Amino acid sequence: MGVGKTSVGRELAARLDLPFDDLDAMIVAEAGRPIPDIFSREGEESFRRLEAAVLERALSASRGTRGVLSLGGGAVMHPASRERLRGGPIVLLEVDESVAARRLGRGHGRPMLAGGQDPMIRWRELAVERGPVYRELARWRVDAGRGTAAAVARTITDMMGQDLLSGPEEENA
Repeated sequence: MGVGKTSVGRELAARLDLPFDDLDAMIVAEAGRPIPDIFSREGEESFRRLEAAVLERALSASRGTRGVLSLGGGAVMHPASRERLRGGPIVLLEVDESVAARRLGRGHGRPMLAGGQDPMIRWRELAVERGPVYRELARWRVDAGRGTAAAVARTITDMMGQDLLSGPEEENA
């Protein structure tokens, strides 16, 4: 959360001349309302089920093609999503707490930071909860706190190297 997934994803897709999709935007389009509204009316569990279903459809629709998909921060916490993503070409964008604080501000518009407590306290809790899952699934880890989104995308392509030359991963097909 606050790592620049969408900005870096767009830059990476442009750099690789691939299509880009943002899972959160896909969810909003399907639900016809903003994510904070889904959270407040239906709760996190309902949102996660919707998120998992939209992710499954996105991955199934892209079978045999390449692209860049930006996932929401909690997308990997749903067991079905985690299994679907396992073994895929996943990049974990990381930032330190000071960068996250600057980017997140008061957490407005971010349901997982809502609830009246200091957003950074909640950010730390989520980092502890989600971090091991992120690290387990990620093939690459990148510090997204330094430089522009374009610089981070360049770092990713440099890290990926030969993997960029191969076709779509069978694990995600």
